[in-house]
Amino acid sequence: MDRRTLLALGAAALATPALAFPDKAITLATGYAPGGSTDIAARLLAERLSQHLGAGARVVVENRAGAAGIVASEWLKRQTPDGHTIMLVESSSHGIAPNALVGGTRYHPVEDFSHLGVIGTAPLILVVNNNFPGQTAAEVVQRLRSAPKDTFTYATSGVGTILHLATEMLALDLGTRFVHVPYRSGGQMLTAIFTGEAQFGIAVLASAANQVRGGLARGMAMTGDARFPSFPDTPTLSEAGVTGFDLATWNVLLGPPNMPAETQAALNQALRACLNEPETRDKLLTAGVLAWRAPNAPVDARAFMVREVAKFRGVVERTGVKLEA
Repeated sequence: MDRRTLLALGAAALATPALAFPDKAITLATGYAPGGSTDIAARLLAERLSQHLGAGARVVVENRAGAAGIVASEWLKRQTPDGHTIMLVESSSHGIAPNALVGGTRYHPVEDFSHLGVIGTAPLILVVNNNFPGQTAAEVVQRLRSAPKDTFTYATSGVGTILHLATEMLALDLGTRFVHVPYRSGGQMLTAIFTGEAQFGIAVLASAANQVRGGLARGMAMTGDARFPSFPDTPTLSEAGVTGFDLATWNVLLGPPNMPAETQAALNQALRACLNEPETRDKLLTAGVLAWRAPNAPVDARAFMVREVAKFRGVVERTGVKLEA
């Protein structure tokens, strides 16, 4: 797709009225089981998208879990580009996997999809079991740093996810090594930390927010260069002694390749209408997602993906994480 076409899509998103989709439901797929951060964001958006797509429109969330979103992404590439099948993707399936999977994915993370808009970004949060030694973020980080290698077990939502990559980055920064125990979803990962099957993990804030607030585990520190608005008392990892750790996850709405420009524009317009609603932004923020406020036409979403794929290529090279098909 050339630049002229991309610019036309961006202009169409501003000029084209929302299309109605009355004949059948729109499937909003995710690549994960219910309960994780991607599922949370999808369910928050599904109802509002329905309202903005015209009379009779209905958006239904479908969980197609498997291989950190890779299976669902391969499936999306094969779907008819009529606007009735879209997907909420994230950094694991479209930033990490294409760079870390041995032999590569069966899809190009940018070229094989239609770009409908960025939903938002979410910081990661270091979560520890309530019995983990140390009371402050700095004390927990020092304990992780000073303990013999392989002393602590960490949980993730799967091999090759951003949570896996982030914890391996943390181990490199601290000059140590941890034992990895992967689970199938963010919800299962957090349960393992609550129950003591694993001692800690780096979770997506959207997945862990309610559990941390409820005291099931302790949220010690966030990624990023500033404290998150809904967790002002939780320091950053930089404040806790791990400088420059700004890795975050994101959600982007994609469709199959070759979606007509007017269909892309209608879906993009509906998404931006959702993100402009204070109530929707507040709900996302409460769940741990900062709604996207930068320019967000299809051309902007594509440019965002290009930047993020390049960024994660560097992270994968640094950690050496490799995925087997």
